[in-house]
Amino acid sequence: MMSTSTIGFPRTGPKREAKKALEAYWAAGAANGPQLLAAAADIEAAAWRRQAEAGVELTGLDGTLYDQMLDAVFQLGLLPPRFQALKASAEPSPADGPYAGGGGLDLYFKLARGAEGAPALDMSKYMDTNYHIIVPELCHDTAPCADWSPLLDRVRRGQDAVGVASAVPIVVGPCTLVGLARGEFDRSEMVARLAPAYAQLLRDLAALGVPEVQFHEPFLTKSSAEGLAADCAACYGQLAAAGVPINLVVPYDDVAEGTYRWLIELPVAAISLDFCGVPGADYGCRTAQLIAKYSFPKDKRLGAGVIDGRGCWADASGRALRLLRALRATLGADQAICVQTSTSLQHLPYDLASEPELPSGLPAPLAFAVQKVEEVVTVARAASAATDGAAPAEPHIDLSTYTGAPPPAECQLDEALFRRAEPYEGRRPKQVALPPFPTTTIGSFPQTPAIRRHRLAFKQGRLSLDAYRERMAAEIGFAIGAQEALGLDVLVHGEPERTDMVEYFGQQLSGFHFTQHGWVQSYGSRYTRPPIIVGDITRTGPMTVHEYEVAQGLTSKPVKGMLTGPVTILQWSFARNDVPRAEQAAQLALALRDEVKDLAAAGCRVLQVDEPALREGLPLKADRQPAYLRWAVDAFRLATAAAPPEVQVVTHLCYSDFDDIMPAIHAMDADVLTIENSRSGDEMIHALAASGYTRDVGPGVYDVHSPLVPSVEWLADKLRSYLQAGLLGGDASRIHVNPDCGLKTRRWEEVLPSLRNMVAAAQQLRAELVGPGRPPATPRKPASPVESRSAGGVASACPCCAL
Repeated sequence: MMSTSTIGFPRTGPKREAKKALEAYWAAGAANGPQLLAAAADIEAAAWRRQAEAGVELTGLDGTLYDQMLDAVFQLGLLPPRFQALKASAEPSPADGPYAGGGGLDLYFKLARGAEGAPALDMSKYMDTNYHIIVPELCHDTAPCADWSPLLDRVRRGQDAVGVASAVPIVVGPCTLVGLARGEFDRSEMVARLAPAYAQLLRDLAALGVPEVQFHEPFLTKSSAEGLAADCAACYGQLAAAGVPINLVVPYDDVAEGTYRWLIELPVAAISLDFCGVPGADYGCRTAQLIAKYSFPKDKRLGAGVIDGRGCWADASGRALRLLRALRATLGADQAICVQTSTSLQHLPYDLASEPELPSGLPAPLAFAVQKVEEVVTVARAASAATDGAAPAEPHIDLSTYTGAPPPAECQLDEALFRRAEPYEGRRPKQVALPPFPTTTIGSFPQTPAIRRHRLAFKQGRLSLDAYRERMAAEIGFAIGAQEALGLDVLVHGEPERTDMVEYFGQQLSGFHFTQHGWVQSYGSRYTRPPIIVGDITRTGPMTVHEYEVAQGLTSKPVKGMLTGPVTILQWSFARNDVPRAEQAAQLALALRDEVKDLAAAGCRVLQVDEPALREGLPLKADRQPAYLRWAVDAFRLATAAAPPEVQVVTHLCYSDFDDIMPAIHAMDADVLTIENSRSGDEMIHALAASGYTRDVGPGVYDVHSPLVPSVEWLADKLRSYLQAGLLGGDASRIHVNPDCGLKTRRWEEVLPSLRNMVAAAQQLRAELVGPGRPPATPRKPASPVESRSAGGVASACPCCAL
């Protein structure tokens, strides 16, 4: 009989209860701590019981108020120096519950969101997913000061919910915490320094009678993990001495061959491996091949992640069952095997039953988190029945060759489609003239309650298309007027019509399906509703031209055309697993290419094509990365190469480590690169300067995910640091000034003073440093109401009331 386990589940609640509770706490303050903790406890208990009731034997006790990596940092006491003073002055109260010992809920959230004089910890994509973690910040002097009370409280509640024998704690492993951390420190020494704190946790868990503990170590899937054998052996040797069985969970990809050989020798009770990899990836997953070549130790349980944990497709082909049968045939009937998902299910919506209607003709049935748990139990029972004597009818899987990759596809496009009409040096002088330190924003402005009401009324048929467009034109007019009054140089229309930067485009392209309740956590209280790619992708008509024309008709300053790039649309959707990702990206690029042509024909002179997910899609193995970067860069160039030379193409990247893809960033051939930068200590600035990047750059000067308003002097110092780093040789005309990201999630009360200070800082630097480059543009008249060709009426700009 094969056993079953879960290694993570959505922390959202079936109706986004976690988001509502968190935002209510932020609105009400510390006094609302008990309500937040009670809501989180209810959400977690319901999720655990749901898994146990489905028949899962070992339920992973997943849960967090914000992020699992933040939980580890907080409970280990790994506070950077700027937060130590905040902890010393904190006054935790009973309202903080189990968080009181670590400094209280207020300190916990300040690590993620920042405080006056203490910028938040950096945020980055987790492995190759769209989930963001809070990045640990370590240094040579970092020493843990652990208080595991929140986790121990969660375990006690889990035992009450599903029983002591079934409740399994989940812990971020030390090698992953250190491997994903930033700062200057010796990694081997830091792992050794953390080990005693983890060992104490295990002793505390032993006292609670837990059956085992899951240590999640996805960092071991990276190519660099091959050199971690000594660190892991020493650390897990010390942890094994605590006497609690350890399940070492290694999700998100297969491990390298060299890593596998020492991984299976570690002193742990179980090793859980990913047999699925990235859905639709052309390289598949080689875990089965590694087991065929090197076998698996009999004294350990194999956690077989055969149910895809991050793709929304059900296993209609029976692949998981065939894999389990092949594993049993290879390893023998006496090998302990536990069936589970390949990754945590936090990357999926909660329950397919919440969807009122589903499209027909899908490539395969859909399965969300609840359904994936049911698949785990069903396939385990079926595999056990086959072991007990039932003859398999399906084709046999040969583990020695199996990868699960889709059939290859060849792109037959003319290479000329991937090249701009003129090289960068020839087209830059033809593009819009701007002053030194030109100011702009990344694209979106606050989605106010009024905007959401208008959108809902239109969606429900209570507002006609013409009436809806009039309301959106008014919102665009407000945004243009506000930017004119602030003195920004390149404007945006504010994207009031867009619920999401991916969903908006998918709704206007063929080949997509949209859920009504398919929410997935991106970070903290920020959720997304990823579309599902269900067929070939084509554009059915212009998608953004109307809004661009409304906005540009209100001002003589340049307004950006705003598109989401093909790789980001792909990465932030549930991709097909029967068609290579490269082919899906090319289809998206061709659709966007037509939109680029239409925007240029409408007079657009600055076109932004966002690719924040470019780095996110990078395979975790170095040998797989060149092929991915080729087709990802090709997709961006295919979409943007149709822009005439006089159109300035801007792209935006954020919340990832870009050092290892610098050549690809160069190859994108964008005219301006804007990047998230404020949380990462100017790491990207130094990387760009070191790489000899030659295009204009807009490093984010302040963190849009914090409610704090940056001061003029702080922003001016930030701009001076770019010059001191040698970025673009200190040419102020080529260093653009912008926030880190879009401003959709902020309030106008926060946006306006932040942008006002940003413009003032740029003006201050212009007075101090008039660098070489283009002269300031001719002053333009302020916006005034004009007749819009698309709106069919007057759209009013509001420069006065905006401020």
